[in-house]
Amino acid sequence: MDNTTEKESYYNDLEKMSVNDLLTNINKEDQTVSLAVKQSIPQIEALVKVTVEKMEDGGRLFYIGAGTSGRLGILDASECPPTFGVPFDWIIGIIAGGDTAIRKAVEFAEDDKQQAWKDLSEHSINSKDVLLGIAASGTTPYVIGGLEAANQVGITTGCLVCNAQTPMSKIAQFPIEVITGPEFVTGSTRMKAGTAQKLVLNMLSTSIMIRLGRVKGNKMVDMQLTNTKLFNRGTRIIMEEAGVNQEKANELLEKYGSVRRAIEHIQQIKAIK
Repeated sequence: MDNTTEKESYYNDLEKMSVNDLLTNINKEDQTVSLAVKQSIPQIEALVKVTVEKMEDGGRLFYIGAGTSGRLGILDASECPPTFGVPFDWIIGIIAGGDTAIRKAVEFAEDDKQQAWKDLSEHSINSKDVLLGIAASGTTPYVIGGLEAANQVGITTGCLVCNAQTPMSKIAQFPIEVITGPEFVTGSTRMKAGTAQKLVLNMLSTSIMIRLGRVKGNKMVDMQLTNTKLFNRGTRIIMEEAGVNQEKANELLEKYGSVRRAIEHIQQIKAIK
């Protein structure tokens, strides 16, 4: 294994740089991330396809990770219900150390190889589900333990790592390796590696939701209308998709409480005429 995420930064004497130089050099490194992700699209595609198949059959997608990786998994999972109108248990994010670790680091939580399976078992994870382990290093014991246990009971496993040929990649059935290289601040994988993980998770969950029919055209027709901004967005979508004025779109959205159902109502009326 070549642990490039822990290698020495390409930059030195950071404390002597001007603010402009700091920002410019961080941005320079960030520009390499999307190219690294591009190289991994075939691996991402394979995991998307198998996850869609599993979820069409009633399965769920689980994310497990520690630290930044765990937080990013929870973030992506928590954004799917409001964005795509899916149940909160379709995509589940779990972090080493529990919910406390979302805001505050829990000492040595990532070193417990047995705990991940205990955490997953609380959600009755089973062979219909898919488990994605997330760790920049690809060596986190918590995640490795979860993947190993899942493999033993026939659960489809994937991993998202930022080094090549990691222990996690060898365990997971569908490994995704995004090689981001040394960080601007040596070893600070919340930076490029974290950015890469966020990009990949967005790609995964968005592609899965689209394939599961949760987007129409390019619109979030199943989004939850939880505030005025989203209600107004829903109104605009109905106006565009159904060809009605704002007053009628508002009326339909209030009546049906769903962009999709409002559009379907208009389409049914037009079909009858």
